[in-house]
Amino acid sequence: MSTVIFSLRRDAYGRPLLVLPLVRRTRDPFEGRWALPGGWLDATESLDAAASRTLAETTRLAPSYLEQLYAFGDVDRSPTRVVSIVYWALLRPDEVYASTAEENVRWFDAESLPELAFDHNHIVEYALWRLRNKVGYSRIAHGLLADEFTLAELREVYESILDRRLDPANFRRQAENSDTLIPTDRFRTGSHRPARLYRYNRDVELADRGPVIVRH
Repeated sequence: MSTVIFSLRRDAYGRPLLVLPLVRRTRDPFEGRWALPGGWLDATESLDAAASRTLAETTRLAPSYLEQLYAFGDVDRSPTRVVSIVYWALLRPDEVYASTAEENVRWFDAESLPELAFDHNHIVEYALWRLRNKVGYSRIAHGLLADEFTLAELREVYESILDRRLDPANFRRQAENSDTLIPTDRFRTGSHRPARLYRYNRDVELADRGPVIVRH
């Protein structure tokens, strides 16, 4: 079992970056190299339960969104034949900071990863591809946001996932015409003009989870 966990953090210039935690391996193969968090499946537990357990054991993280991504089983992906069931997860900022830091866990920019153990670079690339495709037809961006947010904060999430700038006026018009957002009576105040807070319509599913395992 392995899990790709995405969250957002701001860089030195205040721009949000898509990041993920990696675990430094403490034994062969690939001792000392960074890898996705994971572990073995117990004979008596379900796949979902195993994904949650191994994630908690390696990173102490408990994401609110966890979905099965793919089964990776190339013959040469490990010195011995190993098939990995990979999950992907989204963490909101409050879920990240509520976790306990582990000595061998570090957060990395999802676009600038070192050479990882096994085929984990390929797995992250596939997870990014799925995330970027899914954000276009679901409200999966909510998995990276607080319960209430401004339209500018929502646009930043989309820009971080898609890795490109979006026109603010067009984005606002599309968002306000969407049936997935509900305006609240509250505003975010600060050095700029107060910005209205929105929340997602919970009658709309977070994402269309699609097939359990994608096949090409």
